[in-house]
Amino acid sequence: MPDESDVKFYELSLSDRLEQLSKESGVPLEALKVLTGEASLSPEQANHMVENAIGVFVLPLGVARNFIVNGRELLVPMAIEEPSVIAGASFMAKLARSGGGFTAETTQPEMIGQLQLLDVSDLEQTRKKILDHRDDLLKLAAGVDPVLLRFGGGPRDLIVRTIEDSAIGAFLVVHLIYDVRDAMGANAINTALEKIAPKVAEISGARVHLRILSNLADRRLARATCTIPLADLAFGDYSAEMVRDGILEAWAFAEADPYRAATHNKGIMNGVDAVVLATGNDWRAVEAGAHAYAARNGRYTSLSTWTKDKAGNLCGFLEMPMAVGIVGGATRVHPAAQVALKLMKVETAAQLAEVIVSVGLAQNLAALRALATEGIQRGHMGLHARQVAVAAGAVGSEIDRLANQLTQEKTIRTDRAEQILKEWRKQ
Repeated sequence: MPDESDVKFYELSLSDRLEQLSKESGVPLEALKVLTGEASLSPEQANHMVENAIGVFVLPLGVARNFIVNGRELLVPMAIEEPSVIAGASFMAKLARSGGGFTAETTQPEMIGQLQLLDVSDLEQTRKKILDHRDDLLKLAAGVDPVLLRFGGGPRDLIVRTIEDSAIGAFLVVHLIYDVRDAMGANAINTALEKIAPKVAEISGARVHLRILSNLADRRLARATCTIPLADLAFGDYSAEMVRDGILEAWAFAEADPYRAATHNKGIMNGVDAVVLATGNDWRAVEAGAHAYAARNGRYTSLSTWTKDKAGNLCGFLEMPMAVGIVGGATRVHPAAQVALKLMKVETAAQLAEVIVSVGLAQNLAALRALATEGIQRGHMGLHARQVAVAAGAVGSEIDRLANQLTQEKTIRTDRAEQILKEWRKQ
């Protein structure tokens, strides 16, 4: 449920919300009007982005409030169709404020490109040959993108791995470690791999097969922490200790069981993907990296960690790969993505990653708190009732009236909504 400032925002009309956002963010109102969809991505622009374009597909775009990340007050645009996510993240961000908000950091923006080397006669000897030419190969890769080099990016290292056991036998994999600065990095990495592949083949005598980046960006991590003061966890009939311990017990389930961890991490990605999508980044790449990272130790487990400190406060930690950029790709093509970045006032890809991982941690807390207390359906279905009302054919003032009745009846189904509408309209 939103806080008092969010209730005011929530109750505003769509146009008034944009005016309020403009006041809070400093982004001109005209620029924000892109977010209404009226002046956003056009079919003509879409035609230049994908093949066989026939139009555009629109998702709801909301804004999460109350966030403080590394001391900065933030408004966070989120593109998502699922109800309760934005409200949940906003409310958890409010709880985190009294503990100082979220503290986040990132490692260097280093991505991994892979070359698959097949038909290798002597794995160890070939590995050493390639490493003997490491500096030459890095120099060759550096010439691919002089602009990236000028901004401090470029190749950083070359690693050769041996895959001992596979369906086709043993082979070598060359990892090109590449600093992509403020880009997501796929194009830079793949271009660099194509550049060095012939030289690697010449040095090794092997057949270079696949040349592709890895979405397991485990050298490009984002981390967020938060502390929720114990006293702030109490609500209704639930004591602070009950809420805290319930959250810890729920997290322990996800940490131990992959069936629970899959849904637990999906809750994290509800927040993460919504911001990634709103900023024009590749949410499939982030998803792939997150789930692979969750299984990095041989067993799929929780991406987040929840503990209590000596004072009994609830402490959260989230670490995950975060390959996002603010230059290139759809981020620079999609008008709404550009405005989303302006709203967040992010100036580097690292800042964007810090915001995203903080939203992921907030959304994780929202789901755990709901599950450990009232159950996930109470808040979620209340918001879902509006969608059901619209699907049943409600219009105007009927929507809220019907949603309220469905919620009170605890029967949030389209057939029941249609029945109620029919009765009303007969009267």
